[in-house]
Amino acid sequence: MCIRDRYSTTLYEFPVSRRTGDANSPSGRIRGSGSLLELYTDEGLTGIAFGGAGAAPQIRSMVEGILMGEDPRQVTGLWKRMVDRAFKGGHDGIVNDAISVLDVAMWDLKSKFNDEPLWKTLGGSNPKVQAYASGLDYPLSDQEIEDWYGTMAADHGFKGGKLKVGLDQDADLRRIARMKKGLEHATDLPNLYIDANEFWNPKQAIRKVREIEEQFDIAWVEEPARRWDFLGLRRISDSIKAPVCAGENLDTLGDFLPYFHNRSADVVQVSHGMTGITCALQLADAAYGFELPITLGGSPGNLNSQLAPCMPNFLTLESQGPVPDDGVMTSDIKIVDGWAVCGEKPGTGVSYDPEALAKQKVESVTASSGSSPFGRRPGAGLWDNPPTKEESAAAATGVNGTFYVPPHGSRNQ
Repeated sequence: MCIRDRYSTTLYEFPVSRRTGDANSPSGRIRGSGSLLELYTDEGLTGIAFGGAGAAPQIRSMVEGILMGEDPRQVTGLWKRMVDRAFKGGHDGIVNDAISVLDVAMWDLKSKFNDEPLWKTLGGSNPKVQAYASGLDYPLSDQEIEDWYGTMAADHGFKGGKLKVGLDQDADLRRIARMKKGLEHATDLPNLYIDANEFWNPKQAIRKVREIEEQFDIAWVEEPARRWDFLGLRRISDSIKAPVCAGENLDTLGDFLPYFHNRSADVVQVSHGMTGITCALQLADAAYGFELPITLGGSPGNLNSQLAPCMPNFLTLESQGPVPDDGVMTSDIKIVDGWAVCGEKPGTGVSYDPEALAKQKVESVTASSGSSPFGRRPGAGLWDNPPTKEESAAAATGVNGTFYVPPHGSRNQ
């Protein structure tokens, strides 16, 4: 089997099912976007991966310069060639996006050729992995938070949830209580995770988390300071009760070395978006060598659950919903009683509806449909900057309401 001289990338947009945002975008977004890569072979198998929306030139360079004519079953060696190709400028950022999506497509092909799901190709023995609900919920009202986590608990069995925090301490305390109340539909002792999305500096994080811990038993605090402040993250970890969880915005094994050497994170975040499945496996093994647990981040169709069965230090999986809600993606991975259960479909288990894709296809995606539409919020790491009246008013209009662009947003949104 070899990769043909033809591949395709397709961009699409969709209305989101709930208004989503974090401390950097409290007014939230009402549209999302996706990118589908299809990698064709001479034996009729097609490798599928979602991601790399802004990396079309880099994808083309890697396919035409390295992958064309090669056997995708040799994915680990081909991954190394792509990384070596980019070594001078580094394989972070947009280059990382290209390598990641191509690596996932090749693992999809390898497991399809084996006629087995990816978790078996990777050597896993149990397709059932623990998951928690992640609402991306900063724009939601208190009642909407309780309702959403209540539904995730009552209907899907989630026993843990992650709340976006960081801008208003009084509101955060109130909203954690509402998330907890919702999750109590499934358990008396839910796991309460909070995520500041790098908005605090270490001193702010220590002060705020200590106050939160006076009322709640927090399962972890995610990204309480900048991703590269490995000494600050260690200081936070040493000063609070909860574990510090970090790493989701790093790209390479080299990026994580200061975390490991300085014990900056108590829980290490890993994802196939970190230079692909190949690098995610390396990161999990490296963390295992330091006796550190890993958590797998949110992923298209909960694809990351395919990696968990072969990671001995796996703790839990982030799920942003039990099923894909973009109208295009399909998934063989189901949420059952709070567990992500991988199916028997060959490949990653994540595919798409061709008719829906044709209807939602776009030539280019708008900035407002990105996961972080406004970039980093002014005041991050410097001062408290609660949502403005305009941001709160826009958030209150709900998923079908007003899209508000703050003054620091892009002119072309």
